[in-house]
Amino acid sequence: MKRFVGLILAASMLAGCAAPVDDTPAPTPTSTTTSTTPTTTTSTPKPEVDVREQVARMLMPGVVNYADAKAKLQAGVGGIFITSWADPNLLYQIEGLREEIGRPFDVSIDFEGGRVQRFSEILGAHPSPRELAATMSIEQVEAKAYEIGKSLRAYGITVDFAPVIDVDGGGLEVVGDRSFSQDPHLAGDYGAAFARGLQSAGVQAVFKHYPGHGHASGDTHLGEAITPPLSQLFQHDLIPFKEAFAQAPDAAVMVGHMVVPGLGDGITPASLNNHAYGLLRNHHQFHGTAYTDDLTGMAAISNTMSIEQAVPAALAAGADQALWSSASNIDAVIEACVQAVESGQIPRSRLPQVG
Repeated sequence: MKRFVGLILAASMLAGCAAPVDDTPAPTPTSTTTSTTPTTTTSTPKPEVDVREQVARMLMPGVVNYADAKAKLQAGVGGIFITSWADPNLLYQIEGLREEIGRPFDVSIDFEGGRVQRFSEILGAHPSPRELAATMSIEQVEAKAYEIGKSLRAYGITVDFAPVIDVDGGGLEVVGDRSFSQDPHLAGDYGAAFARGLQSAGVQAVFKHYPGHGHASGDTHLGEAITPPLSQLFQHDLIPFKEAFAQAPDAAVMVGHMVVPGLGDGITPASLNNHAYGLLRNHHQFHGTAYTDDLTGMAAISNTMSIEQAVPAALAAGADQALWSSASNIDAVIEACVQAVESGQIPRSRLPQVG
């Protein structure tokens, strides 16, 4: 796994991969971060004095309570992630936090249903995706997701890291019943319906984990996980993403930490791999917001990189929002990103508009 650390910058210079698809790294549109709905506007880069504020808007750190959230938002981050170990009272304090901060920001959470639904004692308990697909029509799943979204929105949550549209490859516990189906077409159809329901309730849906975790060799929470070659992903694991992007075009996407043979150098995890974002933007023509998976709570990244290394690497690769859950020095992360901009690692054209 340590092989990829020294290759992150070099990977940005590699051209293409073995698969006959367009995964060429390309500049992504400048996007605003004052709304949960991504935009694709082109603007004149801000003066250098604004770089710190701009890069901060591309960060979504985990928070555990009101004071923690306030401090990170005052540092300028674009959003906060309510971790599973956060003080539940924070859910009742979001409106007050918005009033105190005085600018728009996103509030995100993991709420898929089943075994991944945070604070279900407050937000409600719902069946797993597998159970939803087994017992409900696509229309009923969309209605269920709308119900979930209304509950989340009532507590000020604007982004839900759901649904999982990985194909259940069998035998991989990290996916399992979090997947709607072993059939890639059903996984895409049900996932798109879930996303539409959330979006109708005013919550940004996020498809995960691109380009597909279902047939990976392991769990990225625990260490390196290698998928089948990219050519095989096109035959199976990428099908739900292709179909869901078409059926729910306003949803966002989360890029996972899997290593994909045939994608760029075949060593760098997708979340840090500019060819993964090239595949997403150029081949799949996805123009929404791309989040990373958790950059600190998952050993596929944290075993080899500090958060100050991982965040700039992800943004340089093409992520719009760097997500992490564990405690960190937010000022140190922002400073690392500023230095990455000044060195040219992160192109200034990728910085969002602020204001």
